[in-house]
Amino acid sequence: MFPIIISGGPGAGKTTLLNALGDLGFATFPEGSRTLIEQQSQLDEGVLPWTDLPAFAKLCLKLMSEQKRLASQHEIAFVDRAIPDIIGYLKMGQCKVDKVYRLESAGYHSQVFVCRPEASIYVQDDVRPHSYEEALEIHELLCEVYMELGFEVINVPWGSVEERVEFVKNQLWL
Repeated sequence: MFPIIISGGPGAGKTTLLNALGDLGFATFPEGSRTLIEQQSQLDEGVLPWTDLPAFAKLCLKLMSEQKRLASQHEIAFVDRAIPDIIGYLKMGQCKVDKVYRLESAGYHSQVFVCRPEASIYVQDDVRPHSYEEALEIHELLCEVYMELGFEVINVPWGSVEERVEFVKNQLWL
């Protein structure tokens, strides 16, 4: 099976859902962009999305392409964000979207599970500078991008982690 994407705006509980799926024995791949931001922040000339979004997008593409390759080696694997997310963030920043991002968006499972930002858990920090309202805008844009690319967008209802895991498993017939 192709890697299964969990996406959505910031502060939606994606990482918690991914970790719970990992606890059940599924292969999981964490959100790479957050790790890249943390790494690049430590460098004098680090590339960050708010200073050079196109260059940061290229770093994400390299990382997410490798994640997709590794995830494809598992019978079932979940990824926290994927290459189509890069397109969404580039669009949000009104940047040019090179053809390579659309081409590399292939090779994932046809269904993408999206988690909507949740006000009760939303926290801004150095790696998540967006307001809650901006997080909702990002979420909507990501859903549009995935639909434009031909993915079936499945909204994961808010609930307990266990309820969200069961929802995803039921949708995939796992």
